[in-house]
Amino acid sequence: MKLVTFTHNNVTRVGAVVNDFVVDSKGRKNIPTTMIDFLQGGTRSLDELKTLIDTHRAQIALSEVKLNAPIANPQKYLGLSLNYADHIAETGRDQPNYPSFFTKQSSCIIGYGDAIHKPKVSDKLDYEGELAFVIGKRCRHVPLEKAHQVIAGFTIANDVSVRDWQMHSPTMMIGKSFDTCGPLGPWLVTPDEISNPHNLGIKTWVDKELRQNANTNQMIFNCYEMIAYLSQAMTLEPGDVITTGTPSGVGVKMQPRGYLKVGQTVKIEIEGIGELTNSVINEPDTTELY
Repeated sequence: MKLVTFTHNNVTRVGAVVNDFVVDSKGRKNIPTTMIDFLQGGTRSLDELKTLIDTHRAQIALSEVKLNAPIANPQKYLGLSLNYADHIAETGRDQPNYPSFFTKQSSCIIGYGDAIHKPKVSDKLDYEGELAFVIGKRCRHVPLEKAHQVIAGFTIANDVSVRDWQMHSPTMMIGKSFDTCGPLGPWLVTPDEISNPHNLGIKTWVDKELRQNANTNQMIFNCYEMIAYLSQAMTLEPGDVITTGTPSGVGVKMQPRGYLKVGQTVKIEIEGIGELTNSVINEPDTTELY
């Protein structure tokens, strides 16, 4: 199932994409209007949405809706750095002994088709195509062999990074958390449709230039190992977003540098999920709120 958060006629709610239609949950008392509440509803919400799909009712043409980020305001947005050997090699860093996570602030999240802002304070705007997964149930101390049971679904992330600000602090948080630096989408694909998340092709284009071309089987730490590791330290909650690292081909390591420019479009494609596309514009003056 492809779970979506969408807006239609100025109302935002949860649904599912089937072919070229969105199955609409409007008015269904067991289907909450936000994805986090939907995930917290467990099988009851999921079963009612499946019933809607099976009966072919409440369909809206996909072209008539605005797809939002599938998850808005997660309690945690955690990114994993240095998780592909080829990316580690291009950075000149040593391979980590443990997963190395950083935090992205949830205010950075945007959806499919939303614009990435080139900040007023930097020209060093970069892309990172990544597989992301979303936690589906509250959990702690998850055994490795059961980690797959707590994943609600998989989506595509662009870990947009402002490289000079990223280096202001060892945590990298501020350079990873600029507004609009967290594209997610276009939907959340449930695990029953992804037979093996650790064997998916992943590609990133800037305009028509293929910049990244890899497979998730090249990850050093897989999704289940990330869950087992993180859950030893903290309780994971429904809706928590975890991105799994990027392969080689980032702009900062190109010669000359391949930083994003205004007018360019970034497209990330992951096998079995789909495409996430966002264009780059100048940070608008309307963001000045002082």
